[in-house]
Amino acid sequence: MTERDKIAGGGGGGGGERWNAAMGNLTEMGANLDAIQKFLSKKAVFVDDETFTRASLTADQARSIKTLEQRVETLERELDAAISASARARTEKRQAEAAQKAAELRTQEITKELENTAKVFELHMEELRAKQEEIGKKDSEIKVLEAIIQTLSVNQSGTASD
Repeated sequence: MTERDKIAGGGGGGGGERWNAAMGNLTEMGANLDAIQKFLSKKAVFVDDETFTRASLTADQARSIKTLEQRVETLERELDAAISASARARTEKRQAEAAQKAAELRTQEITKELENTAKVFELHMEELRAKQEEIGKKDSEIKVLEAIIQTLSVNQSGTASD
């Protein structure tokens, strides 16, 4: 038994149907090929080698032009995208510069506030030192007065006992 007979004999179940379908397809393709050959023999134009060469050159040039046109269109799209990206980058740069300027101004304001706070702190420290000196003087005066009072008390109790 040949390989064809095995397939056609249904060795795989639906093999015979597939073989018949394949044969039908081959028959149909043969008929189509004959139709194309007849069509070409009726409609084909035969030219000499020089005309064919010029036509081939023209066709090649047309393909080259088409390819170059597509490349130009691609480059134009890329250029548009680059221009858009550049515009976005300029906008982002301006925004970043504005934010940096605002941050610098805020830094200057905070520095000024800190300087003012330091000046106020210095004034308060001077005032505290002056108050401490005043308290020290008052404390010395109080001690002198206490000593005077004590001396007077001792003198009065000494004269009262005489």
